[in-house]
Formats: sequence, structure tokens, C-alpha cells
Amino acid sequence: MLGAFVLSMTLSPRAEAQSKCSGKFVNPITDVCWSCLFPLSVGGLKIWPSNRADTENPSLPVCACGSPVPRIGISAGFWEPVRLADVTTKPWCFVNLGGTKIAPGFDIGQGQLSGPSQTGGNGQNTSKWHVHWYVYPLLYWMEILTDFLCFEQASFDIAYMTEVDPLWQDDSLTALINPEAVLFSTPIAQAACAGDCIAATAKLPLDATFWCAGCQGPMYPVNGNIAASIGHVQASRLALARF
Repeated sequence: MLGAFVLSMTLSPRAEAQSKCSGKFVNPITDVCWSCLFPLSVGGLKIWPSNRADTENPSLPVCACGSPVPRIGISAGFWEPVRLADVTTKPWCFVNLGGTKIAPGFDIGQGQLSGPSQTGGNGQNTSKWHVHWYVYPLLYWMEILTDFLCFEQASFDIAYMTEVDPLWQDDSLTALINPEAVLFSTPIAQAACAGDCIAATAKLPLDATFWCAGCQGPMYPVNGNIAASIGHVQASRLALARF
């Protein structure tokens, strides 16, 4: 009896690997894509160009914002890192917090990865992912650009976790607030995603095909259930895009 009890308390290597939460703290110096801040523009003029895709900026360099008394300023364009996200199949595993597992004490929001194939094809995986969303206004913390009043001034915080969202892993509940998912699941709508994939590869995805996530897959259902999980990178990107 004692031997059976000890054996039941011992996890197999596979079960232990599945329950282990691993990760690392984000180094704000080495782990941030600093080149992704560019191009830097003033109005329609590129001050610091970049080969990365960019949205259209206002052509006039002077702008006014705020109320009731508007402020006159310079229209500057760049990409500000203000949010941080991690995506994981293990619930309550905060990858960006050094692999910290914050267990609530009850079973909720279990993610998984299943299927016969890791490379797609006829037997593709299905996967379930969780997303953690952090407040991370890096430029404000480091005081790199101090003359911009539009910077978000906040401290580090966990803004959202999908483990507590009952809609995140339930397609039926998600369909209640997104009934248009029925229209975009048709073969014609899915075929239109091929054009969105081409546009995303060339520059940016198309606004008209908002039900597509470029080459990653469909945006519906808007939750962490990935029906065609070709790989961890593709599936995690799609889960984050849906979030």
C-alpha cells in the first residue's frame, strides 16, 4: 500500500515537463527590438527611415490635441513600446515573469496542445493558448524621449489574463458576442485570406479582410482555440492576434 502511494505521487517525466513553467524576465536593453521604433517621422517627412512596414502619417507637421483648450504641437510618428505579452499553453504560467506559476488554488483555464502532426498537413494539431497582457511603457520609464506629452505614464502591471475569461476557450460562448463568425467560416471567406497573406508578406495586411490574420490563419473564433496549429510560432502569434 505504501509503495503504491509513493508511485502515485511520482510524476512521469512527460507529466512533469507539461506542468513545469519556464521563462525569463525581459531585459529592457537586450530583449527589446529597438529598431522597431522606426521609422521616425515629423508629419509626412521621414527623419529616420526604416525598411519596416509603417502606417500612413499625417502630412502636416503641426497638430492640435486635447480639450477643452487644445494644445498646439508637432505631429511626430514612431512606434512606442507600451505593452508586453506572453503566450503559453500552460495556465497561470507567466513566461515574462521568469516562468512564475501563480496558481489560484482551483482548476480553471486548462490549455493543451494535441494532434498527430507537428508540421501540418492532413493531420494538423489543435492547440489551446493563454495570453497575459502587461502594461510596459518602456520609453517613459527609461526617459529616452522626454519632450513627448503623449507618452503613457504608468507603472508595470498585469492588465489581463485569459485564464479568468470564460469566453476565451469556449467557442459557443464566444459566438454569442461574435455571431459574425458564422459568415467568416465559409470557404469563400477563408479563400480571401490568401490575398491578406500576400499583402502582409509584402507590407501590411488588408483592412478589408479583417477576419484574416495575414499568413497565420483566421481571426475567428476570437479565442485561444487554434484549430490548425501548424507550429508553436504560428499558433502563438495567431492567439495573440485574436487577443
